[in-house]
Amino acid sequence: MGAQNGKDLLIKLDMTGAGLFETIAGLRASRISFNAESVDVTSLESQGGWRELLGGAGVKSASISGSGIFRDATTDERARQIFFDAEVPTFQVIIPDFGTVQGPFQITSIEYAGTHNGEATFEMSLASAGVLTFTAL
Repeated sequence: MGAQNGKDLLIKLDMTGAGLFETIAGLRASRISFNAESVDVTSLESQGGWRELLGGAGVKSASISGSGIFRDATTDERARQIFFDAEVPTFQVIIPDFGTVQGPFQITSIEYAGTHNGEATFEMSLASAGVLTFTAL
């Protein structure tokens, strides 16, 4: 896999609940991370005193973050509504030359900023809220 354009990492939101995904407009930077907690089952009988982990156990999670500028009233409004109504809609993350991650996420924070002589910006963080699916390219 060669170098990829960062702008091709897209965060999309199901706008109506009907599977119609739209890219959240104005994002300049985005990031997704996956986590899996380990379950330590080490005991006095562990060979050589090495730590042992229980495979397939533990909680899996994903987090998404993005920052950008306001460009599209529809997606900006929808993200704000999701946050204040504590909704958990379906999001898609398109990872170039890797695949698509899809599932429910909760917007856990939205930050707004602006300077006197600059554009208004926002940052948003999301946490997975259920089973995620991955479709490889």
